[in-house]
Amino acid sequence: MVDTLLALLHMIIFPGGVFALAVGFFFKGLDRRFEARLQRRVGPPLKQPLLDIAKLLTKETLIPNTASRTAFLMAPVLGFAGMAVCAAFIPVPGVYHGLTNMGDLLVIFYLLPVPAIALMLAGSSSSSPFGALGFSREMLMMLAYEVPLLAVLLSVAMVVGKGTGAGAEFSLAEIIRYQAAAGQLGFNPIMMPALAAYLMFLPGTMGVAPFDIPEAETEVLEGPLLEYGGPPLAMFQIGSALKTFVVLGLGVALFFPGTLGDFWLVNLIWFLCKCLALMVLSLTLVKAATGRFRIDQAFWFYVKYPTALSLVSLVLVWVL
Repeated sequence: MVDTLLALLHMIIFPGGVFALAVGFFFKGLDRRFEARLQRRVGPPLKQPLLDIAKLLTKETLIPNTASRTAFLMAPVLGFAGMAVCAAFIPVPGVYHGLTNMGDLLVIFYLLPVPAIALMLAGSSSSSPFGALGFSREMLMMLAYEVPLLAVLLSVAMVVGKGTGAGAEFSLAEIIRYQAAAGQLGFNPIMMPALAAYLMFLPGTMGVAPFDIPEAETEVLEGPLLEYGGPPLAMFQIGSALKTFVVLGLGVALFFPGTLGDFWLVNLIWFLCKCLALMVLSLTLVKAATGRFRIDQAFWFYVKYPTALSLVSLVLVWVL
């Protein structure tokens, strides 16, 4: 009973829920501001994501007459719920060790595609041809970037499992504990290809340029989200903010979980700084410097490069 209550608190307050949402919106505001500065624009204020949500929540929810009402309304709730649960599994090194004995990596691997599935459900239920086109693009993108993610997670699990004698270690708490003793995996030559693959995975799973093909404004007019407005669209954006925290926090836990002493506040700030560095390197700079890929280019990019890099690390871990 106590464990269940603690899990709910972690899901609602920290590191999921309120904390993850605040960090996600703050990072999204910083991302837009940094991108604008790189392109010599002023950019929106840091609070712009919150202002967008507040405005959407005051709008009326309109549902197309030919849409599937239940699926149309359930899609944003599904995406939000998946990321709300996933955020509770993300450890903050030196502050929170994550939910133990839960097979964290496996659960996260199954929960991370939920927002993409929600987008596909939204596109297919809206009765819009642009939504159907966005659905097919989102499905193809998800098939492309999930393979390197699986190989990256297996590489980390196996290298830690071999070090601890467990065979394969899927607990994020144990992965962080191993790196505290043996060194951070991001600086391990065997794991550097996996780190590069994870950095390439981030813009695809977040749906930002050059991989924003399913919602391309100039081609499919936001695709699956074309018919959405008001609170349902706000729910999609809230889920995206939660996912920002999840994927960046997971990257830190897998490759750079080092701490600075024993004081929790210092370690919390250090964790957020590392998440911010990952965001700028893998999302902001890439968005500011690239155009949009075609769907075939994006698919083959993930098949050729991140998949190959992650498999290199997996094979090296297996052999060495």
